[in-house]
Amino acid sequence: MNADPTVESEPQALDVASPLESHGAGWLVVRLVLVAWLVTFFDGFDLNVIAFAAPYLVESYHLDTHALANVFTTGIAGTLLGAVLFGVLGDRIGRRSAIIAATALFGILTLTLAFAASYWELLLLRFVSGMALGGAIPLIWALSVEYAPRRYQATLVTVIMLGYGLGIAVAGPISLALIPRFGWQAVFFFGGIASLLTAVLLYRALPESPRFLAARAAGSAHFSSGPAVLFEGRLRWITPLLWLAYAASSLNTFFLATWGPLLFEGMGLSRHDAAWSSSMNSVAGALGALLLMRFTDRVGAICVALLPAVAVPFLLTIGFVPVSHTTFLCMMCVLYVFLGGSHYGVISVAGLYYPTTRRGLGTGWAAGIGKLGSMAGPWLGGWLMAANTPAPRTFAVLAIFPAVFCVCMLAIGLLERKPPHAA
Repeated sequence: MNADPTVESEPQALDVASPLESHGAGWLVVRLVLVAWLVTFFDGFDLNVIAFAAPYLVESYHLDTHALANVFTTGIAGTLLGAVLFGVLGDRIGRRSAIIAATALFGILTLTLAFAASYWELLLLRFVSGMALGGAIPLIWALSVEYAPRRYQATLVTVIMLGYGLGIAVAGPISLALIPRFGWQAVFFFGGIASLLTAVLLYRALPESPRFLAARAAGSAHFSSGPAVLFEGRLRWITPLLWLAYAASSLNTFFLATWGPLLFEGMGLSRHDAAWSSSMNSVAGALGALLLMRFTDRVGAICVALLPAVAVPFLLTIGFVPVSHTTFLCMMCVLYVFLGGSHYGVISVAGLYYPTTRRGLGTGWAAGIGKLGSMAGPWLGGWLMAANTPAPRTFAVLAIFPAVFCVCMLAIGLLERKPPHAA
């Protein structure tokens, strides 16, 4: 279904979509995927490697648990603001320039984390680096959506975002290899320098959005930095549904990422089994994403609603029905596939509903609102733990959020029978 004409139309004299459709997933798209993978990989690495440096930061800066939690949460808070600000910047100066700027900036700031002289410097640098880290990802979505043929758009975003999960996955092994030999600062040197080299490569290889260039060349692009434009026409329904779905999915994802091991121990698992189950999160989520992405391109956002719909009864079963440890582990593996895959799914469609001149703004705000869920997840876990909520009942509480996610994506799917390619 085409974009609502009340929202925006691209210059009709310049048909940039037809060449993309006729050439399919050619070399330009392959090049975009390769360089975008580097951005998402080091974005995931730089944002999350601090968790592995945390024990050493506690010793170096004499941090208590509350102070360490501040270091973690300020980074996430920075990503919220950065997603919106860089989204606006990308709509004004182009996705390419904004992505290069964000990548170079988070490389520099990751590097400077190694030189923080005090807790307050560490906190400030973590917040500012979070802004740059949060700004890069939505811009990658926006650019990939505009550069890919329509039949591959959700697939392309999913494949690119798998780089983020890989960056998180290798943060642990790289930390174990570097920190004992060179100190905790080494992981920030590695991440910062590698990100700066990536920015140089982006300058040489990253293409600009053809639709953005066409709109600017035709002089018909009208850019706006206010979120009100995201509620015009059909977007008055899609934008809030998308925001709520993204926030609900992010809450579940970050709840399990932060409290999963302790929660699994509360279910009676050994520490070893709890750690193993938690480590399967990113792998299973990537598997779910790979299973989902082609269906999303063919059928639409309604496919994304299927995975959380299946997750809800699994969570309720764990919450209210006694299960053996083996059954619990099997159910969690399936849950990770559905919950992780659906999270990738909402990311893959987030940029499809906005026209070129508002796509950076739209994806930026979606990512920013999603970060509210990312921050709420660890908070909810802490509140439930402090209230001595039995571990099984915690899973019943978690069932609320994929249910909300499912309803939102189902509504979007009904509004748009197939992915709306707002050209």
